[in-house]
Order: sequence, then structure tokens, then C-alpha cells
Amino acid sequence: MELFLCNRKQKNFNCRIPTAAILQIIMEHLPLIPNLENHPTPYYMYDMGLLEKTLKQAAEASGRYGYHMHYAMKANHQKEILTAVNQHGLGVDCVSGYEVQAALDLGFDPSEIVFAGVGKTDAEIRLALQNDIFCFNCESVEELQVISAIAEMEKMTARVALRVNPGVDAGTHHHITTGLTENKFGIQLPHLQKALQICAENIHLHFMGLHFHIGSQITSNEPFINLVHRVNWIWDHYNINDYGPCMLNLGGGLGVDYENPLLNPMPDFAAFFAMISSNLNIPDHISIHFEPGRSLVAQCGSLITRVLYVKEGLHKQFIIADAGMTEIMRPALYGARHRIDNLSRSTGQVKTYDVVGPACESSDVFASDLRLSSTHRGDLLAIRSCGAYVQSMTLNYNLRPAAEPVFYYPSFNRLKSLFEGIPEPFMQKAV
Repeated sequence: MELFLCNRKQKNFNCRIPTAAILQIIMEHLPLIPNLENHPTPYYMYDMGLLEKTLKQAAEASGRYGYHMHYAMKANHQKEILTAVNQHGLGVDCVSGYEVQAALDLGFDPSEIVFAGVGKTDAEIRLALQNDIFCFNCESVEELQVISAIAEMEKMTARVALRVNPGVDAGTHHHITTGLTENKFGIQLPHLQKALQICAENIHLHFMGLHFHIGSQITSNEPFINLVHRVNWIWDHYNINDYGPCMLNLGGGLGVDYENPLLNPMPDFAAFFAMISSNLNIPDHISIHFEPGRSLVAQCGSLITRVLYVKEGLHKQFIIADAGMTEIMRPALYGARHRIDNLSRSTGQVKTYDVVGPACESSDVFASDLRLSSTHRGDLLAIRSCGAYVQSMTLNYNLRPAAEPVFYYPSFNRLKSLFEGIPEPFMQKAV
């Protein structure tokens, strides 16, 4: 059952002819087209108004249950995005020392920073220890032993949560499924007792609780309900209360609607947290934490690209855009599909195209057999749902330069980019 996507009406991914509702949304942004034309393509455009609404709804929904959220910085680490996240009271989930340092530099309280990742270096561990972050999400017995040794050398105590693989299938692409029994992420259940014992016997480790994350882009109830029931069992079976825990981190994974992002701009956070609360059976004094990323930022971003050529093949027509897998890796990496809109021609004769990029790889394809309004050289295309795992995963393959971000503040109908400065009074009002 798809609970989290609020208004799913259009199921055909290969049909990109706007319905009346979608056309109305597109038309609301048409006054921006002259401004969009002025920026070198390709570039990322972020709707900061939508981001604000999403963060507000997520914070309100989680706050009803006293839950804590740590934004998964790997989804998007743009300064403006992180500033908005911080202003809404969220912490951050980091997976490298560089992300930890970026969070500190932007003013996140160390007590709201968690540090995960299977390959923490000694230097990264020291950085996190010396800045007294909230918690390490520890991914193996071997890592736990290294953290303990470094904490002893630093004459400090490391707060740790044990990331456990619960053996729950997220039902998503195998590249973004992380909670199965045999996986590079997390501690397998047969090793959990040993990890708990290490924590109990080591004065340089402070056991905080358990951490779980089963995968990404989950759009149905079942995997989350299975996770929570499994967590309940693990908590009781391994007598976790005996080790003095104070928190449980259920990770992230809540998906978004890549098919109809304009109609469904955010997940149903209220339904999600209500579902967690009704199924979780953990002592009341345990604080519950989450690590949302995609669900917060995916829909606020679009990749704006210009059509270079419309190539006639033998049996197909190819739209060759100036953005490629260097700007959006997801289609080549996961076979991911994103909605594509022609901003220059929202109506007109309909044709079928393959939309491809300029990179020297056959996998540099955004869409196959996509139906769009008749498209021509120079048209602007918007690839939707590019706020998460798009700009943060860019490449410089073929020595292509990095595409720049542009930030749109709807209340001012104004764009901010590296190409155009914004007066300080506007910046204060905009955020």
C-alpha cells in the first residue's frame, strides 16, 4: 500500500504531456522563464519556498511524538540548504569527516551531529571526538575497537550507537538496499552480542543505543512496519535495556514521488510518524531519532538544461541536452527515472523522444520513449526531483565543469546564484 504519496493520479512515466493541474503549476512559474534564460546551462534550481514548507511539515509531524531528526547531509550539502535545515531545528547525519566539519562550520550544534559510514578514518574519528559530537553510528565490531582505542589515546569517551542489520528487505533497488543480513553496512545480528559486550566492558565507550537504516526510496508501509517489529524483537531478545541505552535511531528511507513531483511535492510525514508510533514498543525514556534526506530536499530541486540538438535516428528521435550523467548520475547508476518538462513549450504537437546527455557513455540517458511537446534546439528542459543525490554526486568526467546552483525565493520572485549577488537585507528576509 502506498501511504506516503498523497495524490498519485498519473501512472505512465513515459507520458509527459501536462494534465490541467500540472499545467497550472507550470504556468505559475512561467514568468521566471526570462530569468532562467539568463543563466548558463546546465544549472540546478532550488525552490527555497517549497523547501521551507517541507521542513516545517516534517518538523511539526515529528514533533508531535517528541522525535528527533538529523538531516542526511549526503543528499545535498549546499550551504543554503543546510542553513534552512539548521533554522528549522534539525540536526545532521554525516558520513565523512568533511561533512562533520562542514556542519560545524555552518553552526550546527555538535550535540545534534551523528557520524555514520563504514570507512571512518582515524583522523575523522579524532575530529568527531574532539568536537564532542552527539554519537558515532558504529558499523562493525572492528570499527568499535578502533574508536575505543582512539578515544583511549585522546583520554576521552566516545558515545556510540550500534548500527544493526535487521534482515529487513526495503524492496527498493539493490544499490540502495542496506538492511539485509549480509551487507557492507552495519553489524550482523550474530555479532551484536559481542559488540554489546565490548561497550559494556570499555570505559572509553558510552553505549547510547541501536541504529538501523534499511534502505532508501521506500514508498510503502510494509518495510517500515517490518523494521519496527524487528526492532521490538531485537530490543527484547538481546536485553538492550540492560546496557543502559538512551536512544534508538531508525534511520531514513522515506521515498518521494518521482512520477508526479508537481502534484505530490512532499511525503505524508504525519502518516509516516503516526505509523512508527503505533507499531514501536520501546521504553518511554528512549529518545527516537530519524535521518531523513531525500524526503526533505528531493522535490525542491530541478536540473535546468538546454537542448543542443534534436537528432533524427532511423527509428527514434534523440533530444541531446547540455546536461549529462556528470550533472545527474542517478539514471546511469540506478536506472532512476525523473520527470522531464519542456519549459519553453508546455503545449503543442506531441512527439516521442529519447532524452540523452553529451557524455561519452552509452548509459548517459535520462529517458527513453518519452512523450513531450514538440521540442527544438534551444528549448529549456527541467529535470525534476533533483534536490537529493544529484548535485552532491556530480562528476567532472570529460573535464566538464561543475554546474552552478540557483536558489529561487518565491516570496520575492527572485533568483539568487553565483552569477548574481543579493543585497544583505534581502538575504535576511528570504531566509
